[in-house]
Amino acid sequence: MAFDVADDGRVFVVESFRAWRGVPDIRGIMDWLDEDLACKSVEDRLMMMRRHLGEKGMKDYYKNTERIRFLKDQDGDGRADVSKVFADNFATPLDGVAAGVLARGKDVWFANIPNVWHLRDDNLDGVADARRSISYGHGVRVGFLGHDLHGLTFGPDGRLYFSIGDRASVLRTEGRTVGTPDTGAVFRCNPDGSGMEMFYVGLRNPQELVFDEWGNLFTGDNNSDGGDQARWTYLIEGGDSGWRIGWQFLEGADAPVPRVSCSSPSSSYSHCTRPPSCCSPWPCSACRAVRSRS
Repeated sequence: MAFDVADDGRVFVVESFRAWRGVPDIRGIMDWLDEDLACKSVEDRLMMMRRHLGEKGMKDYYKNTERIRFLKDQDGDGRADVSKVFADNFATPLDGVAAGVLARGKDVWFANIPNVWHLRDDNLDGVADARRSISYGHGVRVGFLGHDLHGLTFGPDGRLYFSIGDRASVLRTEGRTVGTPDTGAVFRCNPDGSGMEMFYVGLRNPQELVFDEWGNLFTGDNNSDGGDQARWTYLIEGGDSGWRIGWQFLEGADAPVPRVSCSSPSSSYSHCTRPPSCCSPWPCSACRAVRSRS
């Protein structure tokens, strides 16, 4: 899901075991949709899951953990000689798909909904000696799988920057509430998590963040599968690209494409051989072409 190479050649790789096995996708549980859109905090999401699943169903959400793996090439032959689990036990019902890691010296930052973690390897043996959440409250809704925490990077101002998709973040930090439940965003903070700010909003599913040589910040933002294009976005402090989570589920004349699954039993689109997961909740391009001719 992500990796980073430290200055001395140590490699940190994020391994995911929770996708579809601890992290659901709202497209597979659409009867939750109205409640999911109404969630304003990670606590709301947890209560919603408990209502629908019960305590017995919730047990499945503790079974798999995300993991950071440590790799090192000790003899310089281009192959890893050392492979260790740097850190694991990220396995609560709120834990998401891990999707970001950044290493600097003995310090490692790790992005995994609902937390941004700071881990430290004091003796550089490839196993974390300490961990602390420096930011909690990411992923207020189930949303779309993969609309997670990404993009850990340091800016020219020495602050830590990271992005969240429209699973969204509402953070309570230093007596303040930072974030919004309605859209994806880019945040920045000091390396210890203090001074948290929402830098940019209105994103759907931003991925990595990159600064150019003049300190300008950019990200790639995924399209909505509704005919719009993916966007290379210039992020300016206080900017808003305009995306809001409710737009993903517009119906009627405002819908980006017809709300029909070509793989549903009631559909007459027998030409489509793709599995239901491909075309739900929107038709594939082949089905849209047939509909446009009808």
